Amino acid sequence: GKYIKKKAFSKNILPLNYGGFCFVWSCFFKVRGPPSAGAFKERPPKPTVFRKFYERGDLPIAIDHDTKGNRIAWKVEIETLDYNSYLPIFFHGLCEMTFPHEFFARQGIHDMLEHGGNKILPVIPQLIIPIKNALNLRNRQIICITLKVLQHLVASADMVGRALVPYYRQILPILSIFKNMNVNSGDGIEYSQQKRENIGDLIQETLEAFERCGGENAFINIKYMIPTYQSCILN
Repeated sequence: GKYIKKKAFSKNILPLNYGGFCFVWSCFFKVRGPPSAGAFKERPPKPTVFRKFYERGDLPIAIDHDTKGNRIAWKVEIETLDYNSYLPIFFHGLCEMTFPHEFFARQGIHDMLEHGGNKILPVIPQLIIPIKNALNLRNRQIICITLKVLQHLVASADMVGRALVPYYRQILPILSIFKNMNVNSGDGIEYSQQKRENIGDLIQETLEAFERCGGENAFINIKYMIPTYQSCILN
């Protein structure tokens, strides 16, 4: 997009002291038009690391059928897992679209985030590429599932939300494209509302979760990538 440069400290432009740096709000900002039609086009998924590990039998999981549906039967205590190895593998599975791979990957992530505690924070840098890959598929259902994972991730342990802030430039561009797109990814409005799969609403929820959990630098970095975002804290 085009860039418009404004004179620093001119009328209506106030410097912000932010984290020790003087930031001039709107001193240099992007003017973005609507996304091109090609921006919404789905990309074909590629074979994932998760699928390779699963089919080799290298993941400590099995499927358990009960009256409430399918769930993962872990062959080891989740708390004893090497998160540095396993959590990125499961995140790579966010790109999966067929059963049982998609089920194991997504449920496995939520199980590990639920039990991970202080094991999660050190792994954050390894999760960015699989998150970005999943969002870049531009598949509505995968975007919604990834957004729910991101919401769980930032709330899963102390400092995780702050640790994601430096990676907003990799995560947020796709959210910016779909932010105003309230198209059901399910098969009807009722289903969409029940499953929380309205893309526009889920993106808004996720950005607010990022801001609440991301510390003092979160809002200004979200705003840089998505200028239409309004703070859920400052307002």
